[in-house]
Amino acid sequence: MDHAVVIGASMSGLLSAAALHRRFARVTVLDRDRLPAVDAHRRGAGQSRHAHGLLATGHEVIDGLLPGIAAELVAQGAIRGDLQDQARHIHSGRRLARGHSGLTGLFVGRPLLEGQVRRRVSALPGVRVLSERLVTGLLSREGRVTGVRVLSERPVTGPPSRDGRVMGVRLSGGELIPADLVVDASGRGSRTPQWLGELGFRPPQEEQVGIDVRYGTYELRRRSDHLAGDLAVVIGATPQAPRAGVALALEDERWIVTLAGYGEDPPLDRAGFAAYAATLPAPDLHHLITAANPAGEPRAYRTPSAVRRRYERLSRFPEGLLVTGDAVCSFNPLYGQGMSVAAMHARALLDPDLSARGYFRRITQITDIPWEITVSGDLRMPGLGGGLTPRMRMAAAYLDRFHAAAVHDPELTRRFLRVSNLYDPPAALLSPAALVRVLRSGVQRAVPVPV
Repeated sequence: MDHAVVIGASMSGLLSAAALHRRFARVTVLDRDRLPAVDAHRRGAGQSRHAHGLLATGHEVIDGLLPGIAAELVAQGAIRGDLQDQARHIHSGRRLARGHSGLTGLFVGRPLLEGQVRRRVSALPGVRVLSERLVTGLLSREGRVTGVRVLSERPVTGPPSRDGRVMGVRLSGGELIPADLVVDASGRGSRTPQWLGELGFRPPQEEQVGIDVRYGTYELRRRSDHLAGDLAVVIGATPQAPRAGVALALEDERWIVTLAGYGEDPPLDRAGFAAYAATLPAPDLHHLITAANPAGEPRAYRTPSAVRRRYERLSRFPEGLLVTGDAVCSFNPLYGQGMSVAAMHARALLDPDLSARGYFRRITQITDIPWEITVSGDLRMPGLGGGLTPRMRMAAAYLDRFHAAAVHDPELTRRFLRVSNLYDPPAALLSPAALVRVLRSGVQRAVPVPV
């Protein structure tokens, strides 16, 4: 095949291009932002100034799509570490046991990660990443998508196609860019549902879970004695205390510390931020915030809802068009699953079957588990619990018991991390071996453990 167009130069779009370049002679990535020439935050990635989790699966998949990129990031200051042995996990109000998990995390700021991915993708043969291009619609013929309409402040440049024609044609201040395949990686603001209507197709069913998660974030200067050398702290929200927090070690001797509340804003003044951290089920983040010096101004962010678009349920969908990443499913960012799921969606583009039906079937299998995990967790929070099914209530009660047992059992912690890092399905926590460990544990001893 000759030419693929990717809408959006997000992590999802860039990784999709990395996959598609193995299948297409040319790949063009179009983004409405002015993409930074250096590693910097950009307008279209509003959450980039807050803590970003890259699951072990995401780390692995990205390194598979762009071989050697993890080592390149480490050379630029990113940090690798075992996600159990070098991180503190507090869930259900309990501190889970430490141990060696074999799950490698990559701790890196979003600007460096995205910048290095963009450099690697831009250097791939036949790939062009173009900024300040707003895709305004789809081209189609006989029910198949054949390209995109684009508004641009400057003309498309680059080599001609194999038959000598230029790839972009100027029309009334815009461009028509033909393509054998269009992949929408434009995020939760995707316009594909509206474009489908314009082409005579029905839009997908949309599931929304109102979460109203609000962030506050500080970057802090990191010293070797902070957290006794650990690289991360993750404190989950509980129905009794619907607040959460995370600290991640980053390049340039920094911490990024994000506190979050359901329906409430963490204070952004230093004293209020520390006081908010003190209300969490463990004191680790409060200790870190009060011990470390700020390295920048605090930032706020809000996610009103988690959204999933059910493209796999449509009986009719145009060939030549696929949708990926947050444009399909945008998760509660507290769970840190978005980038990793987007990477797995991109990897699904390597399959020989790029029909809409085949592709959406594959990514549905990828998306189902993280969606179940996040929605089940969110619906436990006060004001959100009306949608909990009896099955979800039973699963939540068992997970509390599981976490209680994991306080004294590193193997149970490892099993939990394998599920939360999307290696194993949630049912793995109910395996006979896990059940035996949970039932035999001294649950009465599993009380919150201070730092």
